[in-house]
Amino acid sequence: MRASTRSPAHPLLHRVAERARRAVPFTLDGAPATALEGDTVLTAILTHGAQLRRNEFSGEPRAGFCMMGACQDCWVQTDSGERLRACTTFVAPGMALRTDAEGA
Repeated sequence: MRASTRSPAHPLLHRVAERARRAVPFTLDGAPATALEGDTVLTAILTHGAQLRRNEFSGEPRAGFCMMGACQDCWVQTDSGERLRACTTFVAPGMALRTDAEGA
């Protein structure tokens, strides 16, 4: 089993402005987390960690590429096993996301 890909001490994205939107609670790799209403799953994950997932072939960290749903680089999994594109899916209250899922 791979170690979790999250690095809570060093998130890749940091909010510098526009924090007035409503908080949206979700779960990330089994831990409670929050995003802001209107955030994509990609933004929600990268404000909590340094990477989105690991490449299924090389094991190298990935954080998205095209940011518009064309490149297939931002797939993540929900706790139920559903795959979704992190860059084009908005985070929803109660969403349970996995960055450490095999073959996400």
